[in-house]
Amino acid sequence: MADDIDIALENPSQAGALADAFAQIARRHHLSFSETSSPGAQRFAFSYRGAPTHSIRVFLPESPSARAQAPAQGSSGVPRLAIIIDDLGGDPVAAASVIALPFPLTASVMPNLPFSAHVADEAYRHGDHVMLHLPMEPDSESAPGGAQPEAVELRVGMSSAQVDSILADMLATVPHAGGVNNHEGSRATADPALMRALMQAIRGRGLYFIDSRTTAATVAYDSAESAGVPAASRKVFLDDMPSRKAILAQLDLAARDARRDGSAIAIGHPRPATVAALAQGVPKLRAAGVRLVFASDLVH
Repeated sequence: MADDIDIALENPSQAGALADAFAQIARRHHLSFSETSSPGAQRFAFSYRGAPTHSIRVFLPESPSARAQAPAQGSSGVPRLAIIIDDLGGDPVAAASVIALPFPLTASVMPNLPFSAHVADEAYRHGDHVMLHLPMEPDSESAPGGAQPEAVELRVGMSSAQVDSILADMLATVPHAGGVNNHEGSRATADPALMRALMQAIRGRGLYFIDSRTTAATVAYDSAESAGVPAASRKVFLDDMPSRKAILAQLDLAARDARRDGSAIAIGHPRPATVAALAQGVPKLRAAGVRLVFASDLVH
């Protein structure tokens, strides 16, 4: 599988020297080398005896006048999109299909499942980032067809000591977790006291937080910001509608948000249609100039 690398240049005059350097590297290592150009970007493809080894996309800066009219897009000037895959840890085959995708993903792993540690280890070894998908109390959990509680989850009314202990126990089953996002939690994330206790526990461990925004009443992101926890919020759910066509449309929506705001976070699940849609849609977004990053790259 070829490495896929994106580079953003600060100065367009650097492009010629970079192309010359790539050509020298290709000759030194007996690689075949080709170059194609499109507006604002160049693509360099390397192969060895017919097998692709590297695909490098170099994004060139816009003219000063165009940049002045464009929204801020992060330090590189390239729109950034982070894709989180939730609910990992119960099915190693589904997780393997996600981890095999050849672009950066953030694996959010449920704690205390049979394969939680295995999936976290595999994602980490592959180079993806790992998060704890922290179960929290949903709203109307007893309603027919409503979200059901987990055996262990953060619930409204818990003390700070209880929250800290549950978080510690869950993190112990998800190695390499650098951050946390909520699983369900439409009631929990709307409770200021519970969120204050959680953010204190997260800050003490040097983690970041992503608000999955399972309710419009959430105070989780604001609580993280008040506690000094690096945080961000989900913009798009990819697979509420489970068809590949619908997921591709949501992926395009996330890319539009990233272009407009400079960055966006999308959340999906380890379903066959989601994996197929990402495999089909993400390379097109990258070719169009959207940079895939980890969720940790977008917290502030």
